[in-house]
Amino acid sequence: MSHPADVLPTAIQLRAAVSGLQRELRSRAPGDGPSTSQLTVLALLHRLGPLPPSGVARHERVKLQSLTRLLAEMEAAALVTREPDPVDARRTLLRLAPAGVRALTDEAHRREASLADAIATRLTNAERARLRAACSLLDRLAQALADAPATASH
Repeated sequence: MSHPADVLPTAIQLRAAVSGLQRELRSRAPGDGPSTSQLTVLALLHRLGPLPPSGVARHERVKLQSLTRLLAEMEAAALVTREPDPVDARRTLLRLAPAGVRALTDEAHRREASLADAIATRLTNAERARLRAACSLLDRLAQALADAPATASH
């Protein structure tokens, strides 16, 4: 499919900007909290509900063996619990534990506070309005990606 000339440079700039913002937000995390990988699993369980470990691996596009240690650490830290799958007794499901909910909520609040401080101190009223409009566009892009086939061409 052919795109207007400005589309690819815009996509590159957007990816770089979002990646840089995420990197900065992650870099400010306290050293004693959950790791980025743990937060990713917690967020997945929050969004989708209880999942078997193989479901977590599939969503994260990693091999189950590479998650085994991470999930064990999360269970030991009481961030997740394992329970029998009511549909298939041979499987277990990972469920977000109360401490996992708190860790995820605390991290979201910390990131939101960091963003709010930066927005308040660095952006004008007009820029804040433009940023709110851009957030709507980002939501639309996320939905377009969710609706598109997994192997979209460019």
